[in-house]
Amino acid sequence: MSWGKRKKTGKHLGRGRLTALYVVLVLGSVMMLLPFVWMVSTSFKVENDIFSIPIKWLPQKITFENYIKALRVVPIAKNMLNTVIIAVPKILGEVFVSALVAFGFARFAFKGRNILFMILLATMMLPYEVTMIPTFMIWSHLGLSDSYVPLVLPAFCGSASFIFFMRMYFETIPKDYEEAAWLDGAKNLKVFYMIFIPMAKPALVTISLWSFMGTWNDLLGQLIYIDSQHKYTVQLALASFSSMTGETLWGPLMAASCMALIPIIALLLYAQKYFMEGIKLGGIKG
Repeated sequence: MSWGKRKKTGKHLGRGRLTALYVVLVLGSVMMLLPFVWMVSTSFKVENDIFSIPIKWLPQKITFENYIKALRVVPIAKNMLNTVIIAVPKILGEVFVSALVAFGFARFAFKGRNILFMILLATMMLPYEVTMIPTFMIWSHLGLSDSYVPLVLPAFCGSASFIFFMRMYFETIPKDYEEAAWLDGAKNLKVFYMIFIPMAKPALVTISLWSFMGTWNDLLGQLIYIDSQHKYTVQLALASFSSMTGETLWGPLMAASCMALIPIIALLLYAQKYFMEGIKLGGIKG
């Protein structure tokens, strides 16, 4: 086979693999979107069309009655506000502390640094279920079991995964920036918040989104510590939807779930650019 034929065959194989990859990605995306499409469609269906056979993916008659019923059963705005009350201080503490610790690991050579970092990463291997009961007992003895404090205060100790992520990002920043700041007389903390924080904006936005989504979707932690109904978050309200109505009303439940997704989708769309830049962990150009 001549070189020209080999080259042409290689191009065809490359295109074939690329086409196969696109097909797999499209099929995977469709499979993952089907539950979401069914949820949105069901929120606009009348009760008789929800479990009809064959499945009706689109509502025969669009109705907003499910949303009206959902708002009557669940004070979704109040539940969203409760979740935001938890999420905002948690994000601030988790992101700032994680970035500060990551700055120390990335830029300072001190004795035992690698060992401490390995110990930190080892904590990621502990499932939440292992520490759940002893942690609850501690907060219960402190009289803080039915409050937001156990959900917010631990965030001010940072997150191992966020520290790992931010350390990787900080290591991509050229040392010329901090050396120039040191020559101008800047101290380490000033270098951190004047140089590293602005340059790490994509990474900070990324972990802020992760922290917000983790708080918004956290059911187990909130279920353990929150008892009072007026303190319910979005996930607790959705989980207790059936008990509030005495039966499972699928249409209103899907409508409430759709409303609960709106802040997450809005944030992802707004911060998509920063999120993608943070994920790439690319080098920073001077």
